[in-house]
Amino acid sequence: MRIQAAVCREGTGFPQIEALDLEPPRAGEIRVRLAAVGVCHTDIRVATRPMGPRPMVLGHEGAGVVEEVGEGVGEFAPGDRVLMSYAFCGVCVACRHDAQSYCLEAMPRNFGGSRPDGSSPLSQQGRMVHGAFFGQSSFATHAVCEARQAVKAPDDIPLERLAPLGCGVQTGAGAVINVLKAGQGQTLAVFGAGSVGLSAVMAAKAVGAGRIIALDVNPARLAVAQDLGATDVIDPRQTDPVAAIMDLTGAGVDFVLNTTDRTEVYLQGIACLGPKGVFAFVTSPGADLAVDMSRLMLGGRSIRGVVQGDSEPRAFIPRLIELHRQGRFPLERLITTYRFEQIAEAMHDSETGAAIKPVLTFPQAG
Repeated sequence: MRIQAAVCREGTGFPQIEALDLEPPRAGEIRVRLAAVGVCHTDIRVATRPMGPRPMVLGHEGAGVVEEVGEGVGEFAPGDRVLMSYAFCGVCVACRHDAQSYCLEAMPRNFGGSRPDGSSPLSQQGRMVHGAFFGQSSFATHAVCEARQAVKAPDDIPLERLAPLGCGVQTGAGAVINVLKAGQGQTLAVFGAGSVGLSAVMAAKAVGAGRIIALDVNPARLAVAQDLGATDVIDPRQTDPVAAIMDLTGAGVDFVLNTTDRTEVYLQGIACLGPKGVFAFVTSPGADLAVDMSRLMLGGRSIRGVVQGDSEPRAFIPRLIELHRQGRFPLERLITTYRFEQIAEAMHDSETGAAIKPVLTFPQAG
C-alpha cells in the first residue's frame, strides 16, 4: 500500500516526508495506522549523525489502530488500539527470563534498519528503504511491526498521550520502579529534566520517595520538575551539584539516575551517592571514564546500566496507565503535539529544549 513516511537520507539532516510503499504484514506481524508517535532523542541522534543505513525511516514510539494482522496473530484484530514498543527476539536467554530489553539481538533488531532476514517492509519505486527501526519505523502514516512488541491501548485515553510510553517514559519510570526499586522515604537525584528524567521524577513521587532532587540547566524544566514532584531543584551552572546534594542529604542520596551523556555528570552522580547507593544511567557517556573504584567498593556503591527501564512492556505499561488514571502520573504535562508534517520543527524544539516530549499526530486516526 502507498503511505507517507519521513525519510532520512544521506546529508539531509532532519527527515523529509515522501511517498513510500509498505508491504502487507507477514506471519506474526500487524499493520498499524498511526494516530501519534513520540519524538525521542534517539531518533534525532540517528537522524543527524552518521548512524545507521540510509535511506531509513525512524520512529519508535508509535500508537494507532490495527488495520490488518498477519498469519498466526490471534491477540489482535482490526480496530484494536495499540501502542508499539521496542523489538526483541523472544527466544534468547534474556527474553526467556523476562529481560526482553536486554535481548541478545537487540542492536540489529532495533537499529539495523531491516527485519532479521535483511528485508524491509518499505520501498520506493522498487528500491528498498530501510525500515523496521525498533521493529516499527513509525514516522509514517502506517507501520508494520511484530505483534509481540505491541501493547493494547485503552479506549479512554488519547493515543497521543500514550505513544511516549513505548520508550522514553517507560525508560525513566522503569529505572525508578523496576531497577532502583525506590521506596517510601528514600532519596533520588535525577540528572537531566527531559522526558526520561521527568518520568523518573513522577515515578519517584508515585512510589513515595522522600527527597527527589532534579538537576538541569533549563530553568523552565526545573519548574516543571517541581510541579511534578521534585522536592528540590539544582541548576549546575549556578552551584556545585555534588556540594548542593550533600548539603541537602548529609551523607548523599540512595539513588542517582543520569539521563545525560556528559562525562562530568557521570562523575558528579557517582560522587553524590550515599553508602550502598546505586548510580543508574540510560545512555553511554561521551568519553571514557576514570571511576574511583575504591569509593564504590568501600561504600558498597554500584553502577547500573538501564535499557528501556527493564520494562516488559505488556506488564509495565499498563501499570503506568493505571497510575495515570489515578492522577499520580500526569504524563500529559510533558507533551507538546505537532502535525506529522511538522516533524522538523518538533525535532528542533526537542533539541533546543522548547518541547519536553514532542508528539506527532496524524489526522486520519485517533
